[in-house]
Order: sequence, then C-alpha cells, then structure tokens
Amino acid sequence: MSNLAKLEFVALDITRNNYLSWVLDAEIHLDANGLGDTIKENNTETSQDKSKAMIFLLHHLHEGLKTEYLTVKDPQVLWSNLKERYDHQKTVILPKARYNWLHLRLQDFKSVSEYNSAMFRITSQLKLCGEKITDAEMLEKTYSTFHANDVVLQTQYREKGFTKYSELISCLLVAEQNNELLMKNHESRPTGSTPFPEANATSHSGKEQKARDYASSRGRGRGRGRGRENDRGRGGHFRNSYSHQKWDN
Repeated sequence: MSNLAKLEFVALDITRNNYLSWVLDAEIHLDANGLGDTIKENNTETSQDKSKAMIFLLHHLHEGLKTEYLTVKDPQVLWSNLKERYDHQKTVILPKARYNWLHLRLQDFKSVSEYNSAMFRITSQLKLCGEKITDAEMLEKTYSTFHANDVVLQTQYREKGFTKYSELISCLLVAEQNNELLMKNHESRPTGSTPFPEANATSHSGKEQKARDYASSRGRGRGRGRGRENDRGRGGHFRNSYSHQKWDN
C-alpha cells in the first residue's frame, strides 16, 4: 500500500473542472489496489480497506476540499458527497461535447494528427458523460467530412473496408507524410525544370575553356615565331649573299 501515498493522478480541483476525469482515474486506481468495492453502497469491506481507500481519496483532493471532508471516515460516504456536489458537470459538458461532435469535420484541420486529437478529445468527453461512440461512427464521421475535392479518395478509403478507426487514421497519416515528401521534392525542383549544374561539370567546363585559351595563345605565339623565323631567314639570306660575294671577291 506504499503506492497509495503517491499522487497517482491529478488531484480533484476545487473548481471541479476535472471531476469527470478524476472519477475515472480514482475508480481505476482503487480497483487496481483491490479497493474498488469500498466506494460502493452497502459494501461489507473491512475497516482496514476502508481506511486505505479513504487515505487514497483524500490524498487526491485539493487542499481546500480536503479540509471540508476531514470528518468523513467512510470512503463510500465521501464518494457519494462528491458525486452529489459535482456530478452535474455532465449536464454542462455533454451539450458542448455533442455540439463539437456534430460539427467535427476532417476538412477543417490542417493535418490528420490535429483532426485525430480533436476526435479523441470529443469522444472522451462523450464517454465520460455516458455516451459511447463506436468505431463505425468515427469512421463514418471521417469519411463524410472529406473535402469535396477528395471524393475519389473518400471512395477509395471506403472500399478498403476498415473496421477500426485507428486503421483508417494510420493509413491517412502515411498518405499525408508521403504527400508532404512529394511536395518538398517538387518545391526543390519543379516538374520540367533543368537540374542545377554539378560542381564537376562546372570544373570540367572551366578546364576546357582554359585549354582553348591556352591553345589560342600558343597559336598566336607560333605565328609570331614564324614571323621572326622569316625575318631571320631573310637576314640570313642577305648575310649569306654577302658572304658568298665576299668569297667570290
């Protein structure tokens, strides 16, 4: 019973906003510790178990509420008093939860995960108020609220024959991720666009340009060289002629 001394879940707030979720958590933890019958009417549990349950419940009450019930010794009495005091929250939460369920639409959300979070939040509130939402109802809610431009997709998903809402959501999440990946690829390189030149191609074209410039400069150099050779040839001819004449003389 050492675990009962720990705060297993959020304490019941004096504003009673979390009463419905607190009741569910308290029932689960009492059952897990073998104390679930102590809060039932006309129970025959031992005084020791009742004391353990009482310690647990008081430990999970707001300090302001705890002081109001210090004189209560029976956990069943405490449970009944809290129910009479806060159970009317169902009449406040239920109409709002029904309204949110009625207007829940997949097309109103930017992502599947946001829609899925809203779905579970609304259905949890309905279940806490005693209204159970089945997988079939959740599936139909999702199918019927596809965007008008996605009628073909809606038909395709219906034909898959999902029986669980979680299966449909998993499929939608995968499709959304793949679509985001395709969009990112398209943004980085739109369809039909020319790919950016690679560094090797740029380097190679630069080398080719340098080679052409070098060859051109060599050609100009050889041209000038031939001119000088011609000059030397003409000069040599004169000198040779002069030498020849001198030899003749």
